[in-house]
Amino acid sequence: SGVWWMVAGQYRQPENAYPLGFAIAQLLGIYVLAQAADSLILVDMHASAERVNYEKMKAQRQSHGSLHSQQLLIPVSFEATHEEMASLAEHADLLRRYGLDCSAVGSHTIVVRAVPQMLGKADIPEIARSMLQEAAHTGSIRTVEERENRILSTMACHGSVRAGRRLTLPEMNALLRDMENTSRSNQCNHGRPTWVKLTLTDLDALFLRGQ
Repeated sequence: SGVWWMVAGQYRQPENAYPLGFAIAQLLGIYVLAQAADSLILVDMHASAERVNYEKMKAQRQSHGSLHSQQLLIPVSFEATHEEMASLAEHADLLRRYGLDCSAVGSHTIVVRAVPQMLGKADIPEIARSMLQEAAHTGSIRTVEERENRILSTMACHGSVRAGRRLTLPEMNALLRDMENTSRSNQCNHGRPTWVKLTLTDLDALFLRGQ
């Protein structure tokens, strides 16, 4: 029952059910344009996906004590710097608690055998390098919570959709639904807004309607 409205050829429920509306298009490979009942919503797809991933991983770690990992069918190896090898030697157990299973082969090679399940599509050497670097810097962080937040933030950034990647309408709508179900989704992990809203009143003012 109630009023339904059409987006992309399908009838949808109004904005009280879906506050961020439904995707219309992707703009410049960076933004998602969505239509709600009384407004247009413009979403920074990378920043919003970063916040969603961060909150999902944080909830999983708090609930289970560690992140679920995904074993790689074919381990990935890369040439590592002296600093990366030293970080691995000191922090391998810490990284395993975050779902990253790495080991040293020789003096200049690191092999990755498992990655956090949520980051299965990320660039594996890149995420391994970033986490090794972050782990090396955690000694200067005052609390365990601060260390965890920094590592999770690094991981969330790598697991998010990148600018320039083309998304389908279902992928864009899935991101909007995730945002609606994620706390603090209006800001990315760095404090920047993830979306803005232009109401019908805002649009009318831009075009001097009613004046």
